[in-house]
Amino acid sequence: SLSLSLRLVTASWDQTLNAWDLETGKIIWTAAQGGLLTSCSVSGDGKYVVSSSDLENAICLTSADTGERLFHIKDHHKSTITRCRFDPQSQHVASVSEDRTIKLWDLVSTQTTLSINSTHTNVISNCCFTANGRYLCTASWDKTLQLWDVQTGTFRSHGGLTLSKGHDGSVSSCTFSEDASVLVSGAYDRTVAVWDMEALCKTLELKGHVDWVTDVAISADKKWVASASKDTTVRLWNIEHSEEIPCVIETRKAQGMGYRILKCEECGKAFSICRLENSDLVTKCVFCRLKTATRSHLQPPPLLSMN
Repeated sequence: SLSLSLRLVTASWDQTLNAWDLETGKIIWTAAQGGLLTSCSVSGDGKYVVSSSDLENAICLTSADTGERLFHIKDHHKSTITRCRFDPQSQHVASVSEDRTIKLWDLVSTQTTLSINSTHTNVISNCCFTANGRYLCTASWDKTLQLWDVQTGTFRSHGGLTLSKGHDGSVSSCTFSEDASVLVSGAYDRTVAVWDMEALCKTLELKGHVDWVTDVAISADKKWVASASKDTTVRLWNIEHSEEIPCVIETRKAQGMGYRILKCEECGKAFSICRLENSDLVTKCVFCRLKTATRSHLQPPPLLSMN
């Protein structure tokens, strides 16, 4: 996690929290906190660090300047806390856990002001806020993401909005664009999903990693997505020109409407075709077909590899 003073704060299984100077690469302070540290987050104003520990399922509030412990809340959840995160206004700390609950802890009252028993059917692995702090998205091992209006509490009568059919494996990470129009998620199925939040559907599926996608990020201009993976690589995707990304699947049509993906024999680009159509007659994308007066009667190429 980054603070405004160009410091990097890291939480480790060695039971310590470290603050690093990004210019010199030296450690500014080290705070021993006990237990395996599973997560940390720096407040937007750069004043505080919150971290979570598997010892007593606790969260700890620390001074970002000195490493001094300010608050320690043990038994904050009933089982391991997987992620803790400040809201953009630096007023609340959201935490999610293996116990499938979501909690908001208030820095002013130093109390838990919101506790949600989610409808996730497995571990909640991660969470992220929109820039205005109104919505919290949760990622889960149940292969779904859920959206919660934590300011108005409308979820109390209807539950959270579920984003499903995005991944075939446990979802490990999620993040919003600055304007909250796009959500990006990564999962154990080795894919990165890009979501349109107005339509609440997946628009792109990015494939290329050969192991779990552990974290994702999106640029302020929404043109670039970064993904980190257990395959020891970091990938940068230009989603502004997604048609140029190998193996990008336009899943809104390809999965939702029963489409199949073919490769144009003329220009080489991927295109979709309804499974109900006679694909034996279609070997070119619509743009290449418009250039010619007749259709090719050759057999279509095989489906693009999904590996």
